[in-house]
Amino acid sequence: MSISGELPGEGSDGEEEVFINEEDIIHEITIDDEDLPDRDDDDEDGGDEMEDVDDSTYIFQGHKDEVFTVACSPTDTSLVASGGKDDRGFLWRIGSAEGALELTGHSDTVSTVAFSSDGNLLASGSFDGLINVWNTATRALQGTLEGSGSGFEWLKWHPRGHLIIAGSEDCNVWMWNADHSTILNTFAGHSSTVTCGDFTPDGKLVCTGSDDATLRIWDPRSAQSRHVVRGHGYHTDGLTCLSITLDSQTVVSGSKDNSVHIVNVNSGQVVGSLVGHTNSIECVGISSSYGWAATGSMDQKLIIWDLAHQSSRCVCEHDEGVTSLAWLGSSRYVASGCIDGKVRIWDSLSGDCTRAFSGHADVVQSLAIAADGNALVSVSTDGSARVFDISMFK
Repeated sequence: MSISGELPGEGSDGEEEVFINEEDIIHEITIDDEDLPDRDDDDEDGGDEMEDVDDSTYIFQGHKDEVFTVACSPTDTSLVASGGKDDRGFLWRIGSAEGALELTGHSDTVSTVAFSSDGNLLASGSFDGLINVWNTATRALQGTLEGSGSGFEWLKWHPRGHLIIAGSEDCNVWMWNADHSTILNTFAGHSSTVTCGDFTPDGKLVCTGSDDATLRIWDPRSAQSRHVVRGHGYHTDGLTCLSITLDSQTVVSGSKDNSVHIVNVNSGQVVGSLVGHTNSIECVGISSSYGWAATGSMDQKLIIWDLAHQSSRCVCEHDEGVTSLAWLGSSRYVASGCIDGKVRIWDSLSGDCTRAFSGHADVVQSLAIAADGNALVSVSTDGSARVFDISMFK
């Protein structure tokens, strides 16, 4: 075999050029690009990157598509319900792969699940226009609640009884007696989808928000609207979320227009605004121990507010939009779910991120806290529900 060319140092650039004559080739091997080993990007970047970490202590993988909603039983520390785009809901236990109950009967996305305050009943609501009620002890379907046939966006239980309210795409709010599967009232007045709502904690009134940019405060007995909050000084676009203070006196609402407003329940007056976000508000939650609220937005911020002074206490920066939040019981900690798939725990006193949980491969859609405060359950568009240990934050 002959090699010709300049030796190192002889060329102008010090590089060696090597040529092989055709008669010197003994055997030619064809290499398929697919047979070549994958390039290790991490090594090229210095090898500092770690493999993906999963901090979850348990994963529920019964769903076959995106999971949108999750709830933890208020009385059973391991019982969880979830629902998703696969038209299915499940009742399952943390740590147990056996015995999950499929909440059958829905023909469209299960958009909302919730346990009654005594933990005896579970309701699953769907875009198919049905709400199914299950007995958590016997695991039997107790009844099916119907409205107009339009999809349900959310449902809530009365704080002390077996009454259910639900917001519909038909612009109405429906209320049933879940024990007898009977309609009690229809709340008519909104002019677009009812996107959020709840009973006041004392159970005496109902507050609902809509894509029509209004908040309505209702008398649940008469189904009459006591107050309609709208116009100047309030939201200019659809409401996305609301939360009510434990004394049943104040509603904090968020909107697609980036604004957060405070409304007095009794007067129906806007009494303040929380200014700081620059994109759609996705979630709001009020601390049970402090006079504080937390709001999450697509602007990549979770903001902790002092409601009494209507001022920002701290801004918790995220890498992407904030989709969901949950206060950890009566503690000072609040959890956030994010588009980047992370679940983060924040100290509301300092604004510091005390823990970031990895595991999800896509958007975190909803969060729930176990009754004993030891576990946080998150669901994601990656099709999984994951459980994280939060016992150190009690």
